[in-house]
Amino acid sequence: MPRPHPVGRHVHERVRKRRRHGLRIGGVAALLAVVGPGILAGLSDDDPPGITTYSKLGADYGYELIWVVVVATIALIVFHEVAVRTGVVTGKGLMTLVHERHGPRTAAAVVGALVVANFGTLCAEFAGLAAGAQLLFGVGRGVAIPVACVAVALLVLRGSFHRVEHVLLALSAVFVTYVVAGFLAAPDWGEAARGAVVPSLPEGRDAILAVVATIGTTLAPWGLAFIQSYAVDKRLKPSDLRFERIDVVTGAVMTGVIAVFVVVACAATLHAGGIEIDTAGDAASALEPLAGAAASDLFAVGFIGAALLAIAIVPLSTAYSLAESRGRPADLDDSFSQARLFYAGYGVVLVAAAVLVALPGVPIVPLLYLSQALNAILLLAILPFIRNLARDPEVMGEHRLGPAARIATAATIALVAGSVLVLAWLTIS
Repeated sequence: MPRPHPVGRHVHERVRKRRRHGLRIGGVAALLAVVGPGILAGLSDDDPPGITTYSKLGADYGYELIWVVVVATIALIVFHEVAVRTGVVTGKGLMTLVHERHGPRTAAAVVGALVVANFGTLCAEFAGLAAGAQLLFGVGRGVAIPVACVAVALLVLRGSFHRVEHVLLALSAVFVTYVVAGFLAAPDWGEAARGAVVPSLPEGRDAILAVVATIGTTLAPWGLAFIQSYAVDKRLKPSDLRFERIDVVTGAVMTGVIAVFVVVACAATLHAGGIEIDTAGDAASALEPLAGAAASDLFAVGFIGAALLAIAIVPLSTAYSLAESRGRPADLDDSFSQARLFYAGYGVVLVAAAVLVALPGVPIVPLLYLSQALNAILLLAILPFIRNLARDPEVMGEHRLGPAARIATAATIALVAGSVLVLAWLTIS
């Protein structure tokens, strides 16, 4: 059972009590009371490594692989809904359940895979921030990374759950810049629509790598652990599920829409001009002569905002998982003395990634792109546990996965496994 809190101390406990009144006022009020996990977990997937992956997808293959983004977005909806449902029904995070149902050794192995995936992604977030700050402000990584690290640490480590969530939700508004940049690029919407619904796949290892990276950056391991633990921290109840599903679907669809706009912006300009890029920073620079300075600046602003949002959230996924795997408190409203492992895990991971990326000579491009392919591989260590827990009647009761959800989750796992196996075969052959 989740650890009880003193009555009235936890901000979201008070919000939850008002939810009955919200339900009487209307559905909008009730929906606003639960918004957060889906929006934040979804939009944070459009982070610097994600934007880099989508930029390369558009620059290298034009509109041809937009269907991969669509499929990955559907998979995101499926597993984010399953993760949220499990957290809300059980009141426990993913690692707590893995520890209880499969033992400490299995929990340690799953946490290990998650920490590796999260650390690689967090390094990529800092690398993206450095690239965006250099492009937009001419500031080097030695300045941009420490400033961002301190700002994020102060927000998360010293703020309440309520304040942290509201700041992060406000920051997520930055993603509208990619929609505007997409329109400024004047894409061929007919070709974009065709690429979204007509699957095709160029030959070669690079195309498969692009597919795997797109899946890994959209359905990210850290997002799955984060959304479940965050729903628990927010004190959502089974009666909130109807509205929380709207939050989850909205966040995932917004993630996919932004990704598509990034792809079409780069397809209409860079691919059409035969320009190759290595990072989203390169994409922003290359957009200026093709789509104007406004599109280039909007792209860079979105890149920095996305980096800050992800830098705040990815370590939270790690901190939740580390604390849960050891049966320790994991609550943003707790003090350091009450949740030492949670806060220490957050701080250590944040600082370690910042220091590593701030070092001169650390390659930024592999961190931004290849880390997402690694995410897809490590998904195979996490997705089966999420599915098995969610279909277990002893864990979920009447909320366990039905036939349609079991098919959808199995198909998603098969898609990830098949993509990774094809990539491995092409790599070694």
